[in-house]
Amino acid sequence: MALFSVGLAFSQTDINDIFAAGVEDAEVFLNDYLAPVSEGAVYALSTGWYNTADAKPLGGFEISLVGNFTSFKNKEDKKTFVLDPNDYQNIDFVNNPGTPRAVSSGLGELEGIAVMVEANVGGTLVQEEITLPAGLAAEGLNFIPSGYVQASVGLIKGTEVKARFLPKIAYDGASVGLIGFGLQHDFTKWLPADKILPVAISGVIGYTQLNAEYDFTGNTLIEGEDQRLDLNIGTWAFNAVVSTKLPIINFYGGLGYITGTSETDVLGTYRVTRGPFASEIYTDPFSISQKVSGVTANVGTKLKLGFFRLNADYTMGDFNTLTFGVNLGFR
Repeated sequence: MALFSVGLAFSQTDINDIFAAGVEDAEVFLNDYLAPVSEGAVYALSTGWYNTADAKPLGGFEISLVGNFTSFKNKEDKKTFVLDPNDYQNIDFVNNPGTPRAVSSGLGELEGIAVMVEANVGGTLVQEEITLPAGLAAEGLNFIPSGYVQASVGLIKGTEVKARFLPKIAYDGASVGLIGFGLQHDFTKWLPADKILPVAISGVIGYTQLNAEYDFTGNTLIEGEDQRLDLNIGTWAFNAVVSTKLPIINFYGGLGYITGTSETDVLGTYRVTRGPFASEIYTDPFSISQKVSGVTANVGTKLKLGFFRLNADYTMGDFNTLTFGVNLGFR
């Protein structure tokens, strides 16, 4: 079974060190740092809802293992963001202070960027140097993987219902699970000549809900317990799909619109041990929300050999996704 994993490579960096700059600066930084991760996850979860426009007849069904690989390898605008010290109360760069520059997002690979945390404490300027975290690309991961089991059942007059599911799985400090429901309607089934038409045209709507948790409790500048990110993502995908209706090999494509929201709760206890905010304690400090929407287009092919089917497609959008499906079906 495939595992959707966002944030597993963060274990090589101490992302909780940013709390040494105070809770307000930590919130500003983590909002920008995590935003591309949430955006990529929304695009990843919005794909894989169909492999044909030809809806199944009454009683027809298909059970699939679906794997997605959402790439960000060549998307520098997603792998970095510009950190402007003027947007922070207590953070500035060690080298060339005061100058905005690109730093790594949660997807990026820029390492070793040092910033100085400084504030006046009792009339004395107190400073502490920290290193900003890199992201997934620094660990050699340039895509966001996702996977689930999906089932489709045909009803009447070209209507097909769908469901997807991944049970809660724990791995390397992270846990993840998802559930989703979809509906497909084949408009060509209403035409008298449906049986002889070489193509089918459908509308597909799908909703996916993902819940994930990543534990990043550390013991460097920031002590504490149960330090974790709790991520909840809900996505809607609306697609118009066309496909051929041949016996063995078929081709399909679609145009879509996706919209999604993510809510990331930063939870746990954070005790600052050094720097101007030493002895400060933050508990369940803040939540980060993001809304994502965009247009997508995809092309794919499906091979049907009796009960056994294979499909692959490529979806283009702000994040591009390669999808593979292994399917067992009847009718």
